[in-house]
Amino acid sequence: MAQQELKRDLKNRHVQLIAIGGTIGTGLFLGSGAAIEKAGPSVLLVYLIIGVAVFFVMRALGELLLSKKGYQSFIDFATDYLGDWAGYVTGWTYWFCWIMTAMADIIAVGVYVRYWFDIPQWIPAIICLVILLGLNLLTVKLFGELEFWFAIIKVITIVALIIIGIVMIVIGFQTDTGYVTVSNLWEHGGFFPNGVAGFLFAFQMVVFSFVGVELVGVSAAETANPGKNIPSAINKIPVRILLFYVGAVFVILCINPWTELSAASSPFVQVFSLVGIPLAAGIINFVVLTSAASAGNSGLFSTSRMMYNLSKQKLAPKSYAKLNKNHVPGNALFVSSVVVSVGALLSYALPDSAFSIVTTISAICFIWVWSIILISHIVYKKKRPDLHRKSTFKAPLTPFINYVVLCLFVAILGIMFVSDDTRPALLLTPIWFILLFFMYGMRKAK
Repeated sequence: MAQQELKRDLKNRHVQLIAIGGTIGTGLFLGSGAAIEKAGPSVLLVYLIIGVAVFFVMRALGELLLSKKGYQSFIDFATDYLGDWAGYVTGWTYWFCWIMTAMADIIAVGVYVRYWFDIPQWIPAIICLVILLGLNLLTVKLFGELEFWFAIIKVITIVALIIIGIVMIVIGFQTDTGYVTVSNLWEHGGFFPNGVAGFLFAFQMVVFSFVGVELVGVSAAETANPGKNIPSAINKIPVRILLFYVGAVFVILCINPWTELSAASSPFVQVFSLVGIPLAAGIINFVVLTSAASAGNSGLFSTSRMMYNLSKQKLAPKSYAKLNKNHVPGNALFVSSVVVSVGALLSYALPDSAFSIVTTISAICFIWVWSIILISHIVYKKKRPDLHRKSTFKAPLTPFINYVVLCLFVAILGIMFVSDDTRPALLLTPIWFILLFFMYGMRKAK
């Protein structure tokens, strides 16, 4: 039936802006505060390292998705090259990744709303989730339009912040904490003020900052021209990393010493508050609020589409593949939303640590997904050299760079184990994988 197929209603501008939306989210606007607190100015180097690694993951993803007509997500090529277990475990893990990310986003919404109103975090979190569910039940075209405008707001905000910051540096603007100057990067304890340990402990939150860049791959099933649009979106990622991450954090650290910033709220809002522009701080808080809502919107989109694909491949209940009259997987969307609502409960029970817990679990699970993409690409080059030779979008420096990035991911997991902040979540996450492998074994035994 035609109704049981997703509509290809996303245009090139939608895919490009979804890719931008994926690279600018709660991890940057809120999580960067925690990363700066740990690493100081050396956080800039952490963003560069993870940014380069993620770009190589995306190039591998792009080549694989375009290597065979009919590939709609990494479930397809993971199953082809690594086996049924990889498709099952990775598909459900990606769903879980975005569940955790969406939880972090609605928790962030609660944090931002408290800038204006002294109410419990979980109330705006639940309200936001209900609104996003209602919007996602409508057409995919509406999702694309929402993300298009959300992303434009983010881009304008960051570009404006960078321009204002550069002007402040050039004129030597003075704030209550001193002059706006590049020397703030090394005058307050040096570039590595908390030593190598602080630098390393920032990796978890920076990894979380980049989750979602692979969303352009998930949206491949609903883009009009994947052969043109996916390479275009992926190849622009390095510029976006330099501008949105390194550029924005560089300016923030120049405007105010890193010692003045707190992990408890967005450094983007704090900068304007410390400079003494309360109206601008309020506007920026509204922008980061819309950013969190946008990221949560992307989260619900991803989880519902992944559930739909799992169901189509008989890896999930048949009802999750049922589409509503708007060609949206309504059942999958509703189930995902109910699970995401646990984030609001966490925000109620653990208001101070909920964000850290869900972002750590999300980062660990995304490392799994990104690793499966890299490993699938290694096997693809060995098993199908003919497809690689014909590829018009070859991933560079492979397979060497795949192994380098995989080693980096293993090192990051080791850092999470050493850190007191991330160890509990790291030790809890294997429960998810044990459960998945058990469920897969039960399915195979039938």
